[in-house]
Amino acid sequence: MEGETIISANIEKVWNLFLEENMPRIMPKVIENKPLQVTDEVTGSKYQQRYQEGKRIETYIVETLGYENTENKKHKQIGFIIAKAFEINLSFTLERIDETHTKFIYQGYNKGRNFVGRTMLKLGGDKNNQKVVEDFMELVREESVK
Repeated sequence: MEGETIISANIEKVWNLFLEENMPRIMPKVIENKPLQVTDEVTGSKYQQRYQEGKRIETYIVETLGYENTENKKHKQIGFIIAKAFEINLSFTLERIDETHTKFIYQGYNKGRNFVGRTMLKLGGDKNNQKVVEDFMELVREESVK
C-alpha cells in the first residue's frame, strides 16, 4: 500500500502531526499512545498503543524502526503486531517543496502472521486497503491546513 500527495502547508506544520502526542489527530482510532522506552535518536523507541474499532479495543507495542528529521526531509517508520495475527509496517516521509508546500509519501504493508491473519487480509482485498490509505492521507492533508 502506498500513496503520495502534495500538501499546501509548511513541512514543519505537517511533521508536527506525526509527533506522538498529536497522533490522535491523524489516527483517531488510536485512543492511547503511552511511551514505554524513548531513545535519544528516536529509532528504537517503543510505545504502548490502544486502538478502538467499534467496541473492540486492541493493545499492542509500536516500535520506531526508522527516523530522520532534517530541514528538507522528515521520515518516520513504525512497526507493530496486532492480535498476534497481523504484522504492520508503516512509513511516513515528508519532503519540502517550498515554504508552503510539502510532498507526503505513505508506504506500508500488512502481513498475516498466521492462517487467520492471512485469510482475513485476503478477504479484505487490495481496494479496501487502498481506500484506507487514501482516507488517511486526506486526513493528514486536512489537519495540516487547519
